[in-house]
Order: sequence, then structure tokens, then C-alpha cells
Amino acid sequence: MRRLVTIGIGTGNLEHMTIQGINALNRVDVILIPRKGPAKDDLAHLRRAICDRYLANPAKIVEFELPVRNADDPSYRHGVDDWHAAIAQTYRDLLLAQTRDGASIGLLVWGDPSLYDSTLRIVERLQALAGFELQHEVIPGITSIQALAAAHRVPLNTIGNPVQITTGRQLKAGFPAGVDTAVVMLDGGLSFRDVPAEEFDIFWGAYLGTADELLISGRLSHVADAIESTRAAARRRIGWIMDIYLLRRC
Repeated sequence: MRRLVTIGIGTGNLEHMTIQGINALNRVDVILIPRKGPAKDDLAHLRRAICDRYLANPAKIVEFELPVRNADDPSYRHGVDDWHAAIAQTYRDLLLAQTRDGASIGLLVWGDPSLYDSTLRIVERLQALAGFELQHEVIPGITSIQALAAAHRVPLNTIGNPVQITTGRQLKAGFPAGVDTAVVMLDGGLSFRDVPAEEFDIFWGAYLGTADELLISGRLSHVADAIESTRAAARRRIGWIMDIYLLRRC
């Protein structure tokens, strides 16, 4: 039997690591660090920095290339399904090559593994195809939603009202019904352009928790252009972007 420990590491600040996460890190025999190409080496660098800072016990660190989703697949669902299957197979091959029966393996996941991250679904696939017993433990982490609200010093909800977490793809169909606040993730298409700008305030953040953190807030009609230009400039400069925003009816 092998044990896989999925550890949420927060949004980019080394001090987002919880005591539970640090203790889990120091219980594992092998730590897997995914690489996503040269443009996103910062993501692997953060994981290395976490190990340098918090790892007190000897552990083998294994870096590997993460499979890339085929963005040309006309079916988003089909493309994601194939991508997850490829990642699960990669994990299986790594565990067979790099670990023995009885080993504990740490997988460091950006943010929290339960929120708009597919690691837990991929591990289910891995358990089904592994051919060996694999136990799974999950350590929560600070989410980008928490980091966004803290950075802007705002509560997520208005008094007595719900909040909806959604995606840019869904926002294009209209602001969610029955709520006055929505947190929008995974919005590469700037879907805030599709809602009535005078009716909403926006709290936007990118690279939350890192030295590159960017924050813009205000009436959407006043700051939408600034967000778009700031986002584009940051992506050109850094090579990738990870952003999130909160929309609230005025």
C-alpha cells in the first residue's frame, strides 16, 4: 500500500502553509513537483521554496512534466477528460518508478485541493487504474477566495445573503440569479464585460499572496479598462496569469 497526501499550499505566499500542511510535508518520503513549461516555472519554484523552508526531514523530491490539455479539442469536456486521464497515468508511472510499497507521497496543490482544482478527481482515476492499493489524505489550504477578500479587506457576503462561486464561462450567460455577490474564477475571457457595468462593484486580484500581487477595485464601469490593461501587461511581463474577482451589485 502507498499513501498519497494532497497538501493545499495557498496562493503563493510561503506563510500560507498551515501547521497541518507543514507536518504532513514532513511525514512523506517522496514529494512530487509538477512542471508546466518554462513560462510557468514560478509555480514549480514556489513548491521548491516551500520545501527549502519547511522540510526538516529528508524526502526525495521528484520533478516531472505535467501533461497539457489539448486546447484545440472542440469539446471542452472531452478535452478535460482526456487531460485528466493523461495526468492520472503520469502519476501512476511516477509512483511505480519512484516509490516502493509502504511509501508516503506528497503532492503540493496550489490554493486548496477542493476548490476549482481537479486533483481530487484525478486521484480517483489514479486509484482506479493503479493496480496497487493507494490511500489518499487531503490537507486543506488557503484559497484564492480567502486571499482576495483579505487583500481587499471586504467580507464575501452581504448580511444574510448567499454568495455564488462561478466561472467566466458561466458568467457570460448572465449574472447568477438570486444572489447579489459572485466570485468569478477561471475567466480568461474577461466576462465581467458582459454584465451591466453601472450595476456592479468589482474587487479584482492577480498573483494573490505573491510579490507580484495586483489589486484593483471600484465601480465596474470605472475600472474595467484598467483591469483589462493591467491584466494584459502582467501576462506579457510574467508569462502567465492567475486572477480572480468578486462582483457585487451596487
